[in-house]
Amino acid sequence: MSQFYNNIKTAILLAAMTALILWIGSFWGQQGIIIALIFAAITNFVSFYFSDKIALAACQAQEVPPGHPLYQIVQRLVDHVGLPMPRVYISPAAAPNAFATGRNPHHAAVCATQGLLDMLNDNEISGVLGHELAHVKHRDILIVSVAATIAGAISMLGYMFMWFGMGGQRDDREGNPIAALLLILLAPLAAGLIQAAISRSREFNADKEGAEICGDPMYLATALQKIDGQAQRIPMNVNPSFNSMFIIEPRNIAGAITGLFQTHPPLEARLMNLIGRPHV
Repeated sequence: MSQFYNNIKTAILLAAMTALILWIGSFWGQQGIIIALIFAAITNFVSFYFSDKIALAACQAQEVPPGHPLYQIVQRLVDHVGLPMPRVYISPAAAPNAFATGRNPHHAAVCATQGLLDMLNDNEISGVLGHELAHVKHRDILIVSVAATIAGAISMLGYMFMWFGMGGQRDDREGNPIAALLLILLAPLAAGLIQAAISRSREFNADKEGAEICGDPMYLATALQKIDGQAQRIPMNVNPSFNSMFIIEPRNIAGAITGLFQTHPPLEARLMNLIGRPHV
């Protein structure tokens, strides 16, 4: 049943993101809509088949061999839960964080930052990776990967207006500067709202199941506290459209925009969900 609902959410997400792309194209008139249709088709195809590579490249992640300690931790967890072995990566980022990506459990990858490996012990790393494998198991990674890729594309379309203007059907090709400014601002924000609208309950579910996979909810609870504390102090150089992929929302240039745009539940709520109290 969860797979069915994930498929429905993915379809809704693709439809909403595609509609937003077409709306942006409409500012260039009929020709713009046609171009936007082509752009949307290409973006949807790329996000489905290549979002994992895009996300890993954005984090400068490098794959680790089977003998690596991180690989061995992941191997133990997948053997326990009965999942295919994903590819395992490390990002050189100093900010502690982790994410999973890929279109299904047979084409999945998990990535931890060097900052996370330096800060957490093996039990806490197991808790974090258990959370990510729970996303893999329920194919949440497809949803967040598609969201991140298409949101990034929408943001790019919005910023294109700064360079090409809004010709529409006007002969002078100067367009409406107020409409252009609104689109530059609102297109990325609308993309972010669509991402945030995808239920935050998947994070709660991944926390709960991740605790079961690693064997102890305290492993993940203590890891989340440590990561959250450092993530607020150490910025991570990633596009904000990728925020929903990480176990803790990274701090970046858009970090001041909160509330409706937050892609994760508050830490206190996650700890309550895991162990029944906000602090350990």
